[in-house]
Amino acid sequence: MVEAKQLNGGATELSQDALDALGASLRGNVLMPGGADYDEARTLWNSMVDRQPAIVIRAIGASDVQKAVNFCRQAGLVMSIRSGGHQIAGHAVADGTVLLDLSHMRSVHVDAQAKVARVEPGALLGDVDRETQAHALAVPVGINSTTGIAGLTLGGGFGWTTRKYGMTIDNLISAEVVTADGDIVTASQSSHPDLFWAIRGGGGNFGIVTSFEFRLHDLGPEVLSGLIVHPIDAAPGLLPEFTKIADNAPDELTVWSVMRKAPPLPFLPEEWHGREVLIFATCYTGAIEEGEKAMAGLRALGTPIADVISPHAFVDWQAAFDPLLTPGVRNYWKSHDFDALPSDAIEALLDGIATLPDPACEVFIAHIGGAMARVADNETAYPQRSSHFIMNVHTRWEDPAKDESCITWARTLYDRMKPFSTGSAYVNFMPEDEEQPVASAYGENGQRLSQIKGKYDPDNFFRLNHNILPS
Repeated sequence: MVEAKQLNGGATELSQDALDALGASLRGNVLMPGGADYDEARTLWNSMVDRQPAIVIRAIGASDVQKAVNFCRQAGLVMSIRSGGHQIAGHAVADGTVLLDLSHMRSVHVDAQAKVARVEPGALLGDVDRETQAHALAVPVGINSTTGIAGLTLGGGFGWTTRKYGMTIDNLISAEVVTADGDIVTASQSSHPDLFWAIRGGGGNFGIVTSFEFRLHDLGPEVLSGLIVHPIDAAPGLLPEFTKIADNAPDELTVWSVMRKAPPLPFLPEEWHGREVLIFATCYTGAIEEGEKAMAGLRALGTPIADVISPHAFVDWQAAFDPLLTPGVRNYWKSHDFDALPSDAIEALLDGIATLPDPACEVFIAHIGGAMARVADNETAYPQRSSHFIMNVHTRWEDPAKDESCITWARTLYDRMKPFSTGSAYVNFMPEDEEQPVASAYGENGQRLSQIKGKYDPDNFFRLNHNILPS
């Protein structure tokens, strides 16, 4: 017997006969506490999350997902869903619940002639990039190869190619979804269009996506990309110039700023290792020679410690930050959106950098716009379509004894930056204890999301997420 939490707040015992019957019906399997693969399935990228689900259902295909949903709904059980990426908030695993593990559903199929990719929800961005770049094609995704495609897409998805080709959700053609009542439906502009609207930014509130169909774009196999590293003392003069360059950049050019203690990178002089620096990370998604011209103004700023911009294979550039995002480290993130970065905001930001609580902590400011800003705010659930800056207070550390100091630092900087923010936020960067109501992240789209939630999931079966309540 295994005890599992119920949707009504109680608990029930699952008999071995019921679990055996469930397991026999699956292409995948049921994992039990203490058994093989159970710990692997429940262990998340963020080591702050250490929870014990009652059982794990490891799915191999859509039929397994359907059977898992039906099993949990009929028994009134609480289900969490793990796709396989970062899931910073930790909603993917909960104590005493049924964990549906999609991490082994990693197929990526590319139709190069049609420029379309079909991707399963357990795939990581590295899986997608390797398969699409084999044909010099790309889906606009994030910037780290170990990010999961499902969470990234359902929250919006932005990265180096967003300004040129739009967000990940802007390139979603259709999705196969298992709904709360166990139906398998296709969501697209012509089939269940309200559901299709909602999953493009509304998270995992409306069903479980078992397959994504993406539009592909010509890109690579090389892009002009790299880093320019400056002393942090130069940041008060350089950050205003960064904002001007970002606001006036062609769609092909993306420039982000990162502030942290310098890691021991081989191209940095040893005396700079461990000292605070300002890093401009940049990528040009067009012809290399045009990229050289577009980056000239950025490269002329100040006197950098290092400038390592050159042609790189796009798959390698997409994985360039992987060493700074390894699994098994404690993570706590906070995020704001800004229309602009005035001098007072830059001062507050740099005050925070002066008190970094751990060498692995950083703050990055991503600039997005271009193609994504030419989409109406109400065209998808993701609402913040203006050309703007996204801040991630990216707090990472290893020692649990530093939990309080690191979390306090992140919250303090977040609060200091709040007066300059738009009030919206990127849900994929929101921690579990986020005090900001989820609805506020969606602005005027929040009411429609609640209505669609009420249609497809009136009992809030899919509740372990950045939850949107059904109306």
